Amino acid sequence: MSPTILASLLALTVLIVIGAIFAVGILALRSREKSKLQQRIAPTAQEREEFATGGDRAVLQRLAKRGKAIEDWVDSDNQSARLMLQAGWRSAQARMLWYIFQGGLPVVMIIGLLIFWLFGPAHLKTPFFMVLLVFCGASLSFLMPRWILRSVAESRRERIKSEVPLFIHLLVLLFEAGLSNRQAFASLVREGRGVLPELGREFEVVLRQLDAGADTEAVLKSFSDVMDIGDLSTVLGVLRQIDRYGGEVREPLLETLKILEERRTMDLRERVNILSGRMTVVMVAFFFPALLIFVAGPAFLSIIRALAQVNGQ
Repeated sequence: MSPTILASLLALTVLIVIGAIFAVGILALRSREKSKLQQRIAPTAQEREEFATGGDRAVLQRLAKRGKAIEDWVDSDNQSARLMLQAGWRSAQARMLWYIFQGGLPVVMIIGLLIFWLFGPAHLKTPFFMVLLVFCGASLSFLMPRWILRSVAESRRERIKSEVPLFIHLLVLLFEAGLSNRQAFASLVREGRGVLPELGREFEVVLRQLDAGADTEAVLKSFSDVMDIGDLSTVLGVLRQIDRYGGEVREPLLETLKILEERRTMDLRERVNILSGRMTVVMVAFFFPALLIFVAGPAFLSIIRALAQVNGQ
């Protein structure tokens, strides 16, 4: 069997195992939620005992616990919880699936290594190569979930950042209509989800906290610290100042919008300058040799012919 076909089969097997883990995890969580609901409606003595002790010890629960242990070991600063909030994974089901993925990935890597050991080419089964393969597999199984989570969180933070200017315009309109902070947030949640999909989800959480009696300034400060987006933090800082001291709302928000637009203009100029430098490298590497051949080629050929004639004489 050729190495290409073997690598394709190995990659396909890994993808199938990961998909099966996710599918079984989703089905198990749904069945568990249904069983918990039935236990709450009509619990027997044994069901009450199982419900109090946390239910059965299934394989997926062990994988989730292993994933949580791996996260505690790799993430000593507890950054994963913040990244999950930035990625929008607040539900218990989403966290459970994430821990299952984090705990099941080392198992998938081990299965992949066993398949390679059983069916791989004989000339690659040297001790040095196998030790290197085990080290790379272990490193990827522990670090890949962190990379994926960080990538998802960063992508969502960029989407939230792109919604900030429109968010400011909507806030100005709502405040000019005479709404308070809480009423404006409620209006954004009810009617602005189609316009601000990501911020609408976040302000739904903020609104629930405000309805539960939390302080507006503390909730906005916590929201700003979790998201860690400069533009959004500026707007939320203005809202906190207005909520504490009162005063005009429209002018501070418009000034903030002007500052954000100037900042984005500078960022775009910086990106254009970087892109221009990269295009210069591309032109020098690919276009300049062709231009040199086109311009200096005929003269170079003439010199070669002249030298050949001189040598012939």
